[in-house]
Amino acid sequence: MIATQEEMVEAKVPLAYRDQCAHLLIPLNKCRHAELYLPWKCEAERHVYEKCAYELVMERMLKMQKIQEQKAKLKQSQKQPIPLISKTANA
Repeated sequence: MIATQEEMVEAKVPLAYRDQCAHLLIPLNKCRHAELYLPWKCEAERHVYEKCAYELVMERMLKMQKIQEQKAKLKQSQKQPIPLISKTANA
C-alpha cells in the first residue's frame, strides 16, 4: 500500500520522508504522538518502518552499483581502439 499525496499532507509528513515507506511512517508518527515519543513505545511500528527504509536504501545502492559496472564496461570497451594496420603487415 502506498500513501497518497493527500494522506501525506494530512499526516504532515515532511517532503524528505515522502517515499515508498511513507505509508509506514504515518502510523508510526501517530503512535509516537500518542505515546509522547517515549523511546520504548511503538517499537513494532518503528522496526517495520526502519526495515522498509533499509531495504529501499539497499535497492538504490544495487541500482547504482549496476550503473557503475555498466559505465566501467563501456569505458573499457572504448579504450581498446581497433588497429588500422594489422601487426602482420609490418613484418
